[in-house]
Amino acid sequence: MKIALVILNWNGKGLLEKFLPSIVKFSALPTVEIVIADNASTDDSIEFIKRNYPSLKIVQNKKNGGYAKGYNDALKNVDADIYALINSDIEVTEDWLNPIIKTFKNEPKTAIIQPKIVDFKNKELFEYAGAAGGFVDKYGYPYCRGRIFSELEKDTNQFNDSTEIFWASGACLFIRSNVFHSLQGFDEDYFAHQEEIDLCWRAFNLNYTIKYIGNSTVYHVGGATLKEESPRKSFLNFRNSLFTLVKNVPKKMLFGIILTRLILDGIAAIKFLFELRPVHTFAILKAHFSFYYNVIKMYKKRSDIAKKPNYFTINSIVYSHFIAGKKKYSDL
Repeated sequence: MKIALVILNWNGKGLLEKFLPSIVKFSALPTVEIVIADNASTDDSIEFIKRNYPSLKIVQNKKNGGYAKGYNDALKNVDADIYALINSDIEVTEDWLNPIIKTFKNEPKTAIIQPKIVDFKNKELFEYAGAAGGFVDKYGYPYCRGRIFSELEKDTNQFNDSTEIFWASGACLFIRSNVFHSLQGFDEDYFAHQEEIDLCWRAFNLNYTIKYIGNSTVYHVGGATLKEESPRKSFLNFRNSLFTLVKNVPKKMLFGIILTRLILDGIAAIKFLFELRPVHTFAILKAHFSFYYNVIKMYKKRSDIAKKPNYFTINSIVYSHFIAGKKKYSDL
């Protein structure tokens, strides 16, 4: 089983200097190849790789198409059974690959896997982007085991299990190459953020399994490309989440879910206004206008096999967290 660890880079020399050593050290298996997928960097990160890691493969994209197009373009030039898509701000740990490889070998229907993702800056906490595996509520709002909205849990080994999840974090996502290509990769209209949720949902619609493997750990800086409080990030998250609903929710449920979601987004916009963060209010408004402009295009991408997913166990994570005051995954 050939595995390609593919690190997407854009002007990330500092991150590569810091985090490549652990990836090279703890991924030295005969069947593993490390690939730098460069998104048309303008710094000297590629020269740094050639000088310090001459054995690593470099794939250079012609332009910066963000996360989605960046990986789609690069993976056309990578030959492997399993793609491991790794952010450039990820530190890996000893023996992190073996539990994941074993799962792929033993479970043919498991198509996508995520390891445990812990905060690099505070290694007692789960990290925002993925934590211990992702889910969405009925209205498409994502949450994780170990992270509900901005509430992060301490890692006390409560999620050292291996279990089925609904989506795996794009910060460190393993996927069978044949599944990736059969799904035609990421949706490039997303640019960045939530494209992994859409990818996992489409895989779910084809009856593939997405899993979290808790005895494999990585540390993630987070926000290294788009800062956590960035209005651009808010825009992409709100818009792309709506895109994902239009593409994947069963048709008979779609109108009611989208309408409720738009109202909930409006409440979030008002909340940002009262918190004196008007740039985020504007980002949500901009996201909705972009959604209206693209909704027909997204609807045409729908699959005829969209089915009711198992995420409906949580009706509204917004209500559970902000009204009912549930802070941890175990409270849900």
